[in-house]
Amino acid sequence: MPEKPIQGEKRVFVTGNEVVAWAALAAGADIMYGYPITPQNEIMHYWTRMIPKYGRRFLQTEDELSAGFTTVGGVLAGRRAFTATAGPGNTLMQEPISMAEAMRLPIVVVVKQRGGPSTATVIYSQQEVTMTTIGGNGEGMRVVYSTATHQELFDYTVKSFNTAWQYRFPTFVLGDGYQAKMRESLVFYDPAERGIQMVPTEPFVGRPGMPGVDRPPAHLRNTYNVEEELYEAVKDSLADYAKAAPEIAEHEVFETEDADLVIISHGVVTRAGKVAVRELREQGYKVGHFRPITLRPMPEKEMRDMAAKAKQLLVVESSSGQFDRLVKEVLYGSRCEMFSLFRPGVGITSEEIVVRVKEILG
Repeated sequence: MPEKPIQGEKRVFVTGNEVVAWAALAAGADIMYGYPITPQNEIMHYWTRMIPKYGRRFLQTEDELSAGFTTVGGVLAGRRAFTATAGPGNTLMQEPISMAEAMRLPIVVVVKQRGGPSTATVIYSQQEVTMTTIGGNGEGMRVVYSTATHQELFDYTVKSFNTAWQYRFPTFVLGDGYQAKMRESLVFYDPAERGIQMVPTEPFVGRPGMPGVDRPPAHLRNTYNVEEELYEAVKDSLADYAKAAPEIAEHEVFETEDADLVIISHGVVTRAGKVAVRELREQGYKVGHFRPITLRPMPEKEMRDMAAKAKQLLVVESSSGQFDRLVKEVLYGSRCEMFSLFRPGVGITSEEIVVRVKEILG
């Protein structure tokens, strides 16, 4: 047996893409399927550079559509399989992801968001939120972790495999071009040494024994000829998703207890939001920060409780309302006054947030 990729703990200074490759190794991922697209390319590069030593595998497919379907195939065979993509590749993968949703297959997808529609930019944005959370045909029964730091990229890449295999829904780690390329200090660790037990995998097909005789037959369907059959299947999956949602949903709060105005953001924008809150607090403003870590499912109860105490909310995002729509869906009926700061495809600074808050507060 090859030695463990990570033994004990080790502080490192690496890019976000390198973090993802190491985290997947630490989580025991068996194989990555992928196709090159900036800014996630180095995930594939680091993975293929490291895996010969640890007995893992990689398959480059002819496009992202194939990468998605081969990831589905790997999971069907019982492999802890994953892929990574961005922008137009994320668009192409929505068909196999919808298939995984229909068949309740625990695929893991790492997305490093690009900017804008079509090819657009390869730098940075939060403009793949709608597509990643509810983008495929179906009901959006998936889990989406939005990371803010390199440490979170490591933590939630590891966690994504457990979430996917425990609840049997497609699971995403949603990053961006900034996180992909920049270097940052973090701690690599062996999950087992921190008490994190990886959920075991099992094959969906090719099991021993005669179906219907030695074991129950598997019903792995993504096509239905009768409306009532589809209705019952979707209803059952939706019930499972609703039951799991409170267990899966995560959030983070910062200085919200006495806040009159609460900034709501996600992902890398959270970093600017926290700095802005500190600066505004020093100037005497009662401002806090609320951050959903899971964009799907959203931390609905906690967000409503926060909105019930605050007087005003400011949604800050690097897109033109994609995250804002998710927030408003949760807070429908709230009397809290809502404002926005949208900067599609552009990084947001703490100074810009401070200026916007002061405009609102007069």
